[in-house]
Amino acid sequence: MRLMIFGAGFSGLAIARALAGDCDFAGGTTRSMERFAKLEAAGLTPLIYQGGAPDGDLRTHMAGITHLVMSIAPDAEGDPLLAAFADGLKNHLPALEWAGYLSTVGVYGDHGGDWVDEETICKPVSKRSIARVEAEQGWQELALAADVPLAVLRLSGIYGPGRNALKTLDAGKARRLIKPGQVFNRIHVADIGGATTLLARNNLGGVFNVTDDMPAPPQDVVAHAADLMGVAPPPETDFETADLTPMARSFYGENKRVANSRIKAAGYRFTYPDYMEGLGALWRDGGWKG
Repeated sequence: MRLMIFGAGFSGLAIARALAGDCDFAGGTTRSMERFAKLEAAGLTPLIYQGGAPDGDLRTHMAGITHLVMSIAPDAEGDPLLAAFADGLKNHLPALEWAGYLSTVGVYGDHGGDWVDEETICKPVSKRSIARVEAEQGWQELALAADVPLAVLRLSGIYGPGRNALKTLDAGKARRLIKPGQVFNRIHVADIGGATTLLARNNLGGVFNVTDDMPAPPQDVVAHAADLMGVAPPPETDFETADLTPMARSFYGENKRVANSRIKAAGYRFTYPDYMEGLGALWRDGGWKG
């Protein structure tokens, strides 16, 4: 396998570590040389990509890439990589065998706390989720035209080493916002790496919800983190009167429970099937600090 990860951030690095043993070559892009050391530590050859048509060393490496992961979020003008490859995937990646696109469960929109799965019609609410639906459709069209299997991984709220309720609580920034009936799913970043590995190894295409088994109120996660740390949880705050940024408030405008049976049917078994196991492991091994 020769792997390229466009947008080697938190999730991309976890995918790189999970697939390291499968790769003859693994490259990853970043916008700044300041992140080169992090990419190298994950086994990636770091490459600069700031939008537009790939060039230089990046373009040279792309000629032999067999497996592609896209982890760049759309901006105000859409998906920059999708626009760069609009003339055909195989024109840029002639050896490509499989592609994966990291999306979000936000594409489903609001379902009043009801369950959704991959067959649920997408009704995105926020501009960022609308852009994700458009990006998914664009990648699906490009992959179909190139006869390349595309896996769309719809991710829920990501946590893991250095990005979790334990660290937020330790920094004194945790809040227990109360909005009756509100639930969210979550996903440990290691399970993003694990699920992507399964799909890439088997060249599997399709849409997959990569999310945990336990949609839960956000205040419960903070309370569990406090219990693990042996500290008092922060006081409850009413959502309606809380001082929140527009983006933070917008996340609470979408309420749903996301099912994950399709990725399980493909053969994946979650290492951290719920936030209790995920946070517990981070606390025990000290990984919560990052």
